[in-house]
Amino acid sequence: MITRRMAEELDAADPLARLRDRFVIDDPGLVYLDGNSLGRLPAATADFLDAVVRDQWGTGLVRTWHTWIDWASRLGDRLAEHVLGARPGEVVLSDSTSVNLYKLAAAVLAGSPERRTIVLDAEDFPTDRYIVQGLAAERGLSVRALPSDVDAGLDLDELSAALDDDVALVVLSHASYRSGALNDMAAVNALARRAGAVVLWDLSHSAGVFPVQLHASGADLAVGCTYKYLNGGPGAPAFLYVRKELRSTLRQPIWGWFGQRDQFRMGTDYHPVDGIERFLVGTPPVLSLAAVDPALAVVEEAGVARIRDKGKRLGEFVIDLAPTGMRVASPLDSDRRGGHVTLEHPDAWRICQALGHVGVICDYREPNRLRIGPSPLYTRFVDVWDAMDRLRDLLASRAYEQWGDAPGRVT
Repeated sequence: MITRRMAEELDAADPLARLRDRFVIDDPGLVYLDGNSLGRLPAATADFLDAVVRDQWGTGLVRTWHTWIDWASRLGDRLAEHVLGARPGEVVLSDSTSVNLYKLAAAVLAGSPERRTIVLDAEDFPTDRYIVQGLAAERGLSVRALPSDVDAGLDLDELSAALDDDVALVVLSHASYRSGALNDMAAVNALARRAGAVVLWDLSHSAGVFPVQLHASGADLAVGCTYKYLNGGPGAPAFLYVRKELRSTLRQPIWGWFGQRDQFRMGTDYHPVDGIERFLVGTPPVLSLAAVDPALAVVEEAGVARIRDKGKRLGEFVIDLAPTGMRVASPLDSDRRGGHVTLEHPDAWRICQALGHVGVICDYREPNRLRIGPSPLYTRFVDVWDAMDRLRDLLASRAYEQWGDAPGRVT
């Protein structure tokens, strides 16, 4: 039997425990297990943004653009080094994950007009599928949607069989948004490269909680958000990655002045810069961009390897404490699972609402899945123990049955 005392002992030995104080936790009784959806607010962010607003915008005014102008690239290099396993000049912050995915996918398709097929996971995150469908409809292309196991993810043999000389692009998530199941990045890249296709990775559910190795795995393209495990705040700018060797062959579809050579010459025609900045478009949202800076500093201090180690142990703790009556709908092998664990129950939505009422924040995804996303930077083992204890009580008492069964707009 796993006791609360055991959880306290794990916390006492946790090398990342001190970093919990780097986050705003105004209600110590609230157990927050939704870091896979929106990370907590870093304690340094408010003061950092206040300085940007008051000193840079307020006092410096337009003169501060000398500081802001390359912020997206400087933050991109930090992400490349500390989070994504990429080289300098291969990552930049820009737009949203969806817009970045569109830009890179469209660039690949424009560069391979003789190939008429896009491959994706039929169970992948909706916006990724919708963008692919839109591009295919616009260009008269075919979409090859591969069936995959909702819990275990995509089978590599299925993918291999789907790759032929008509496939231009493969769009996949590194970690499944439902179950956290991980795709083998290096293996997928190798399969696609042999078929002459390019893989575009969505790293939204792995960046900051898993030691991604874009360069070592042979990845060509990737996008991802900064507001989950990277704690950049709601709607924080996303990032995109383009392997240096591929960069000059891609011409993104949205030609904006932040990707233009000699930007302030205001030239008549568009000539993209040689660097990663060619994938920028318009003036960046500086205040949102600024919030990524102090958040990334905490991740850098912790080190993604240590974050991953604790994340695996937190996930195992969730699974060990999962109550009878709820099925683990994620890979049991922690090496095949990202940062969150999913539990299935016919009344998962009502259970999710009831948990919020007793001070445990998780989230719900169709079909009938409760996602539990402990973030290693601020989640304690005792938090997981308390959450599972309250979950067991709810199931035993059936108190969740008082809640409505129609999911709301936000789940």
